[in-house]
Amino acid sequence: MVNKIKPIASSTHRPGTLGKIGGFGGLFDLKAAGFIDPILISATDGVGTKLKIAQEMGQHDSIGIDLVAMCVNDIIVQGGEPLFFLDYFATGKLNNTEAAEVIKGISEGCLQADVSLLGGETAEMPGLYEPGVYDLAGFCVGAVERNNILPSNDLKKNDVVIGLLSNGLHSNGFSLVHKILEIKNIKIDHLSTFDDSATIGEALLKPTRIYVKSCLKAMKTGTVKALAHITGGGLLENIPRILSKGLGVDLYSKAWEIPEIFNWLALSGNITKKELMRTFNCGIGMILITSPDHASNIQQILIENGETVIPIGEVVQRDDNELVVIHD
Repeated sequence: MVNKIKPIASSTHRPGTLGKIGGFGGLFDLKAAGFIDPILISATDGVGTKLKIAQEMGQHDSIGIDLVAMCVNDIIVQGGEPLFFLDYFATGKLNNTEAAEVIKGISEGCLQADVSLLGGETAEMPGLYEPGVYDLAGFCVGAVERNNILPSNDLKKNDVVIGLLSNGLHSNGFSLVHKILEIKNIKIDHLSTFDDSATIGEALLKPTRIYVKSCLKAMKTGTVKALAHITGGGLLENIPRILSKGLGVDLYSKAWEIPEIFNWLALSGNITKKELMRTFNCGIGMILITSPDHASNIQQILIENGETVIPIGEVVQRDDNELVVIHD
């Protein structure tokens, strides 16, 4: 298995990568990566119960992209550049074909984020995992120059909130999805009525979008004040994590079209709009905040780098507990 992984991992090497797969640890040279006064940023995550969908579908080649995305997208919101990634793959009995597919997905995610797959751990634990079941965790390290850490402390009233469209559910809310499927007796191999995917399972497995390259381009202007990765907690709980005291955000839900998969879940699970916004990304996978003077330029940079960009709200003065208000 290690021999299969070596060429896959080598394809992700970037400036700063040292050493080879198979050692006791991975090496990375920050100076060779171009940093002068760096602060390290670390992130770790998994893909949750989305793994069950991949395993039930027998589709293992994209879940690794989710794993990378959940970590690297958390690095960039601090103003950092993700540099290297390690994975942890655990199962009862190793299936080389499945595991290689997962690692290929991880490699693809690393290429999309321009991070080096520096190493990892493959663990066989008979008796702990049922046959055909595996678990994943990811670990990423990035760096930011000391003076460029985000969020900045100059957020102001009337700053513009820019939304970047998501690629479906990404990797959050799947425990609720499983419950809806169970209660409504919906099979994941049923035809999708809300998506261009052939089946419900394929729609649910669309990999998390990786925003690294586009957001790094925007941040190089020095005019991005804050970013928020819209993961568990949705728009309502992730945006407050980057706001200064006394500030809130007004979002205008009519500014963007909520993808049909979220409306399907809301209808199937009898979920209110507020709870939908608290659980899922609802079509917005990342937000950036900038001043009105720089919003047009930032949007243009993001569009040129492959994003679908929509201004979805503004920063307001607010002192109460409900910091994010969704307006119809």
